[in-house]
Amino acid sequence: MVVRFWGVRGSIPTPITQSQIQSKIAAIVQRIQPKDLVSQEAREEFLANLPKYLMGTVGGNTTCIEVRLSDNNIIIFDCGSGIRELGNSMKNQPDYVREYNIFFTHFHWDHLQGLPFFIPQAYDPRCGLNFHSPRKEYRGFLEEQMKNPYFPVTMDALNAKKTFTHLAKQPQKIGNGNVFWRPMKHPGGCFAYKIVENGKTMIFSTDTELIERDFIKNEENKRFFEGVDLLILDSQYTLDEAIEKYDWGHSSYSLAVDFAAAWNIKKLVLFHHEPQYNDKKLYSILNSASWYLQHLEKKDIEIFLARENLEIRL
Repeated sequence: MVVRFWGVRGSIPTPITQSQIQSKIAAIVQRIQPKDLVSQEAREEFLANLPKYLMGTVGGNTTCIEVRLSDNNIIIFDCGSGIRELGNSMKNQPDYVREYNIFFTHFHWDHLQGLPFFIPQAYDPRCGLNFHSPRKEYRGFLEEQMKNPYFPVTMDALNAKKTFTHLAKQPQKIGNGNVFWRPMKHPGGCFAYKIVENGKTMIFSTDTELIERDFIKNEENKRFFEGVDLLILDSQYTLDEAIEKYDWGHSSYSLAVDFAAAWNIKKLVLFHHEPQYNDKKLYSILNSASWYLQHLEKKDIEIFLARENLEIRL
C-alpha cells in the first residue's frame, strides 16, 4: 500500500506568495558562508542542511490523497484542488491507469472543487470514475455544484464512465483491499475511512474535531482505531485555537498526538493545514508535536507533516 499526498490544505487553496518566496531566498542568502561556495560538493551540502521550511514548500492545494494498493487499484480520498496534480502525474506514467475509486469524506467546497480539473481522466471515455459515499443523496451534491451559475461545465461533460455507489454495508471491497468508514464530528458531518490490505492498515480522518467519545475504549472504537499503521488526521489548530474555535470541526496537533498515543498508532500524519500558516509555522508545529510526544508515556510514534508529493509505503 502506497499513500501519496496531492493536496494538504484546509478550507481554501493557498498558493505560495511572491513575498514568501523572497523571504525564503533572503533567509538562504543570509546563511551562506565562503566555505559553502568553494565546490559543487560544498554547495550541495549547504543546500541539504537548510531547514525544510526554506527548501521547497508544504503546498497550497486542498484535500486529495491517493492510495495505491498492491494490485495497482487506486483509491482517491476527496477531490480538492490537489486532484489536478494527481491527474497530471498519471497521464505521464507509462501504465496509464483507467479505473479510479473516489471516496468522499464530505461535500464542502474544498473537497469538491478539483473534480472538473481531473484532466484528462474525467473526460476520457476509456476511464472509469467510481464514486463512493455513505451519503445516499450525494450524486445530487456533485451535480448541483457543477451547473450554471456555479460552473460552466456540468457532470454530463465528464465523458469517463461514472458509477455512484452508496456505502451502506461494510466493508466495501476494492481489489485486494477492504474499506471501512465511521462518522466523525464536523459541521454537516464527515466520514473517516480505513483501508485494510495484506495485514496493513491506514486511516484517513480529515475535518475531524476529536471529542471524548473517540477516546473511549469500547469495542467499536478498538476495531476501527487500535494499532493502525498509519493515521492521517486533521490537526489544523494549535491548542489555543482549538479552544477558541470549539465546535468548528477541527483538532489541535497536541490532541492528535494524544489520540495516536491512546490508540497505539505507529505513524501519524498532521493534515488539513491552516491556510493562514506559512511553511515556517507549519514546520514549527511539527517540531512542537514531536516535543510534546516526548512528554507522553508512548514515545515511539513516527510523526510526519503532510506535504504535497510526500509518499509513505506500508
